[in-house]
Amino acid sequence: MNNGKNLKAVAYGEVLWDVFAGEKKIGGAPLNVALRMKTFGCDTTMISCVGNDEDGKAIKEQVKSLGLVTDTIVTSEDFATGLVNVTLNDRGSASYEINYPSAWDKIVLNDLAKKSVQEADLLIYGSLVCRDKVSRDTLKELLKTKAYKVFDVNLRKPHYTYEILEELMNSADFIKFNDEELLEIAKAMQSPFESLEENMHFIAEKTKVNDMCVTKGKHGALLMWQGKLYNNGGYPVKVVDTVGAGDSFLAALITSLLTNKAPQESIDFACAIGALVAEAPGANPEISPSRIESLMGN
Repeated sequence: MNNGKNLKAVAYGEVLWDVFAGEKKIGGAPLNVALRMKTFGCDTTMISCVGNDEDGKAIKEQVKSLGLVTDTIVTSEDFATGLVNVTLNDRGSASYEINYPSAWDKIVLNDLAKKSVQEADLLIYGSLVCRDKVSRDTLKELLKTKAYKVFDVNLRKPHYTYEILEELMNSADFIKFNDEELLEIAKAMQSPFESLEENMHFIAEKTKVNDMCVTKGKHGALLMWQGKLYNNGGYPVKVVDTVGAGDSFLAALITSLLTNKAPQESIDFACAIGALVAEAPGANPEISPSRIESLMGN
């Protein structure tokens, strides 16, 4: 596996329980990214908020047992821990019903969170946490950091506006989309283009962000790194569910790129990790190095 030793990452945003037909699994896109980065050897911290309830205590206990720093996951007395009802279709693709308001909508800025971000190499954040002004204002302050900023676009209707998405893109050093998200946002920004590649260049020109990636489901992903494009066509697996696959993909990609792996090697590795998460249930399955090597044909 790629070694992210000495890389200090902070993830900001939602921590919650994904509920699959009554079964709960820990989740939230930024938490999924942080947990996967931890498995690659990164020093990872999660900034979020849970409720003062059994669900919140269970999240803190589980996150701590998985090796993440939890001092920056605060507890709210007023709002419940987040729950998301996940429905899978016959192809394993997920749709989500996201409770509002949840504790992670109300992440209040504190000194410990600020200090964690100031000392980090990178800050990972998404769009979903910005649906509420409290968490959005906290993020705006944290984005003043000099750390490398990774924006994980995560469009969940009706929880976003294009105005806020543009602000978040303009603050980023790296942007991750899926193919549908890229085309939707580019169209909202008046792009005249239809192809993914052209729209990546369009977004880069508008935002001055030259590092980004676009996932294409089973068809792999495109990476723009320092303005140059790299492609992986995907790895064939039998999909159980797609929950968290994009999050682990991003964790693998960013860890690789920021530890100076070659861009093509990085996108290949990330696509393999994303595929292996999709072939297992839940967002955070264990992945063995031998399975990665087998899938990549090494």
